[in-house]
Amino acid sequence: MSPDELATCSWPDLPPRYATALRAVVAFVFETFEPRAIVAAGSVVRGAGDRTSDLDIFVVQERPYKQRLQRWFGDVPVEIFVNPARAIRAYFASEHERGRPSAAHMMATGFPVFGGQAIEGLREEAAEWLKKRAVLAPDEDAFARYSAATLLEDGEDVVERDPAMASALLGEAVMAMLRYYLRAERGTVPGDKSLLLEVERSDREIAEAARRFFGVSTIEERQLAARALADRTIRARGFFEWDSERIPVPDD
Repeated sequence: MSPDELATCSWPDLPPRYATALRAVVAFVFETFEPRAIVAAGSVVRGAGDRTSDLDIFVVQERPYKQRLQRWFGDVPVEIFVNPARAIRAYFASEHERGRPSAAHMMATGFPVFGGQAIEGLREEAAEWLKKRAVLAPDEDAFARYSAATLLEDGEDVVERDPAMASALLGEAVMAMLRYYLRAERGTVPGDKSLLLEVERSDREIAEAARRFFGVSTIEERQLAARALADRTIRARGFFEWDSERIPVPDD
């Protein structure tokens, strides 16, 4: 990185090893791409990182391609997302539909290391997307509930002949229940590391029931806890009747 490029950068307050890694990442970006802006994001930048948290780097460029790179910088794992602005806007819309606004969250809450003024509008758009509630369509709602309910049923089916597999399936079912609950209740689904904390913010009893499920030691206790969670979240414990919408199939 040249002295002129260095002078245009701003740096967030990070733990030393992350600060060193970020400077190395930014130098790499300037050497490899033609950035219009660089945004550092992730839990570390927000002051809430864990021991193995990575850095997320959004690179906004003019050239008409997108690329994802994963690199080690020192002992810090870094994910680099390179996109033109129009691709980022497309992420805002598509991820909103899925209730997982990752790009909007990174852009709105990240730290603009370089080119902040150039992407003020993009960051404002990201903040607006985060305010929007993504409502589940009836088909999506039914399918999400059905998927979690059949995982629960599959787990209970193999309890006697394969308790280890039953425990794994019940765990998947509970995770699916919690994701559905937040998607239906709040319109978004957080990353898995934040899932229980976000459930707790909406319903402490459901969060406590989930923690009980993951904390008990016997398969019988896990069954009972999973059933209780199913009653509170997806309102089903296995196969149930539902009809999808009729989807037109175009002629060949």
